[in-house]
Amino acid sequence: MRTPLRLSLLAAALSVTALAFAAPALAAPHFQSASSSVNNAGALVVNFDERGLGNDNVTYALTADATALYACINRGGKNPEAANKQSFEGQVSGGGSFEVKNGRVVASLTAGPLLAPQFTCPSGQNRVLAAVTYTNIVLTDTTNNVSTTVPNASRTFIAV
Repeated sequence: MRTPLRLSLLAAALSVTALAFAAPALAAPHFQSASSSVNNAGALVVNFDERGLGNDNVTYALTADATALYACINRGGKNPEAANKQSFEGQVSGGGSFEVKNGRVVASLTAGPLLAPQFTCPSGQNRVLAAVTYTNIVLTDTTNNVSTTVPNASRTFIAV
């Protein structure tokens, strides 16, 4: 025979159990991880894993401060000892929209590199990206208004 007290305790136990299993589904959007690197073209690449998402596509924005060093290289692949290198600073950005699968997005975004619009080389030399650095990297889930900072990234292509 079941008493009202036993039924109340049973109902409470079932409610707690149901909440325990439902808790992961109710998790707020958050970045599980985000890392940075520089690809062969000098662009910033951010790989990330965001969890606690619903079922709708999520849009992201990537911003960073960039410094790019351009140099002139002769046919022998050397940088002549001259003032034919120049550093440029600015901000780069990128973005994209991704499909949510099982409450998460695992993806990559790229931004940059800075271009050298007014830097030309003497005859017989080619302009190349010698080094690039990205700082103050921020990845934002603009759909859910969640951001994370990402470690700085840099790469030297040619020592000048």
